Amino acid sequence: MTTYITVLRAINLGAHNRIAMADLRAMLGKLKFQDAQTLLLSGNAVFRSDASSSAALERQLEAASAKYLKVTTDYFVRSAAEWRAIIKGNPFPAEAKSDPAHLVMMCLRDAPSAAAVTALQEKIKGREVVRAKGKQAYFFYPDGIGRSKLTIAVIEKALGTRGTARNWNTVLKLGELASA
Repeated sequence: MTTYITVLRAINLGAHNRIAMADLRAMLGKLKFQDAQTLLLSGNAVFRSDASSSAALERQLEAASAKYLKVTTDYFVRSAAEWRAIIKGNPFPAEAKSDPAHLVMMCLRDAPSAAAVTALQEKIKGREVVRAKGKQAYFFYPDGIGRSKLTIAVIEKALGTRGTARNWNTVLKLGELASA
């Protein structure tokens, strides 16, 4: 069996798309996934499965979420090995050590083109920096995330794909949980 990490998009923000983590774990159990654990309330889970691919798991989880949780949302699934590569491939190692709360990694549905990433960087009005590797993008917000004009809507439009982001501390905690 392979250990997987999934991160859900846009849940538990205000009254919209509310999912209790106990309900998410119960759903993962109904799907016969093993050792399901959640982290925080923002839709992060680690589980084991004999599924053949992350993409197949994404489709399965999205259908199950609509059926069991009555919530339609995107799931982004990476194997534990892929997650380790995400951590190792971080293009902002100094920022990860000095300011991890302002560094985010975004799981993307599709890998953006280099031209799309360059175009996004050129559109940024502030000091934010973007780098992408495969189906992940990394963003550093030196002046903070809250007031930045570099929002998920801007990012998704520029990159031509959907995604969900986690701050670097959460990325590391999920990696630890998947390795335990």
